Amino acid sequence: MEDRFVYADNAATTPVAPEVVAAMTPYLTEKWGNPSSMYSKGREARRGLDEARETAAGALGCAPNELYFTSGGTEADNWALKGGARFMRAKQGRTHVITSTIEHPAVLRSCEALAREGFRVSYVKVHENGIIDMDELGRLLDRNTAIVAVMLANNEIGTIQPIPEIAKLAHEAGALMFTDAVQAVGSIPVNVKELGVDMLSLSGHKLGAPKGIGALYMRRGLKIDKYIDGGGQERGMRSGTENLPYIAGLAEALRLAVSRLPDMERVRAMRDRLADYILNNIPHTIYNGDREHRLPGNLNISFEYIEGESLLLLLDMAGICISTGSACSSNSLEPSHVLLALGLPAEKAHGSMRVSLSHGNTEEDIDYIIEKLPGIVKRLRDMSPIYPGEDK
Repeated sequence: MEDRFVYADNAATTPVAPEVVAAMTPYLTEKWGNPSSMYSKGREARRGLDEARETAAGALGCAPNELYFTSGGTEADNWALKGGARFMRAKQGRTHVITSTIEHPAVLRSCEALAREGFRVSYVKVHENGIIDMDELGRLLDRNTAIVAVMLANNEIGTIQPIPEIAKLAHEAGALMFTDAVQAVGSIPVNVKELGVDMLSLSGHKLGAPKGIGALYMRRGLKIDKYIDGGGQERGMRSGTENLPYIAGLAEALRLAVSRLPDMERVRAMRDRLADYILNNIPHTIYNGDREHRLPGNLNISFEYIEGESLLLLLDMAGICISTGSACSSNSLEPSHVLLALGLPAEKAHGSMRVSLSHGNTEEDIDYIIEKLPGIVKRLRDMSPIYPGEDK
């Protein structure tokens, strides 16, 4: 097989879809008005903003006035968690925050910031398959709990959490429920009412929109602390002139993502074919995360006796883009906190590979990865002084 380029790191980012570029273009050219302006050019932009909000809300199963546009998932995570916790402290005196040990750094760092403000933060452990320990969550919830923050699907191992059940427990304790759905939206059906959450975050660049646009769902009637003061845009909750071209792109990306959900079964089959090949043909490998309750395009494998960074670089030289974990922390030499939370030893966590497929991937992509991967793993292991050999 001739050398080719295979992009298999869609959990890090995705290419902007041509349909999204087409949806954005009018707002970069002729429809460039400020949505807050009263004259015709502004009213034209306002119509575009309202239409985009309706489209995006429809994809999530919420009302348009429950959706707030942000600069991305990190901002939405910070706003939901910090704003929700401070709101509950001001209204009910609650100062306890619960999250999981495998959250995205945007949530974990926000929890650390809240702890510096005097909040007590509890971290729920996960089982070795990456699913949250519901019994421990039940023990941690109390009348002082302000908010529970558990991601819908993990960005590294793809495991999908039982959010409706978690939300039910949180609400029974009188707490708010927030879920980071950045990795889930576009890969699985996401309906905020069915999930039962109070807030949900998403990011456009994970589903074919540009970087720099995201959204926060906030259920009707909930008014947490505003995020940015200013001219009162986003119904007074997040001021700043709306980034209308990117908002239009996000709305189109969400519409496309929903229409393409049936194709994720094909993606799941490709993922499983690659996983089965690796586990059956490359020794000393570990499948990370739950086999069933995971995103259809996510595969996380640890290869013993090699370093994930070396594997990534050699695959890149072969034209294959994969990741060793979260793109947000890939410059760190520390092992993945997610894999460590599963109970994986640091030396095995260091040898992890994350493949994340999307509707843009093909069977030929999988064939090419299968062609190149075994030789690269063997090359790295042959250089390892601790590798015992395949027959041991």
